[in-house]
Amino acid sequence: MNNKQLEEQMIENYKREKHMMILVFAQWCINHNLDPAALYHSAYPDQPNNEALQQALALTVSKEEAGEVPDDTLLGVLSLFGNEELAFIVTQEIEKRPRDKRY
Repeated sequence: MNNKQLEEQMIENYKREKHMMILVFAQWCINHNLDPAALYHSAYPDQPNNEALQQALALTVSKEEAGEVPDDTLLGVLSLFGNEELAFIVTQEIEKRPRDKRY
């Protein structure tokens, strides 16, 4: 594999992982009766609609069908991709829940 192929593969891996991060965020929102687009807009008010988020929303399932997405997992994934603003908004939403509903 030459450098160009390796670079292209790394870019594709990053894009897939980023889409997975967005899907985890969207499913977490659904699981907690939150609007993913509204939270995203709160974190990034100057950005237009996020196409990747719209694609992820099409892949989410109802909270009854979904597995649990722990708060720490979401926050870790957001941090890994440098989404500190979104992690801050998510943290605010977590803090609004009663203590016994935080996980």
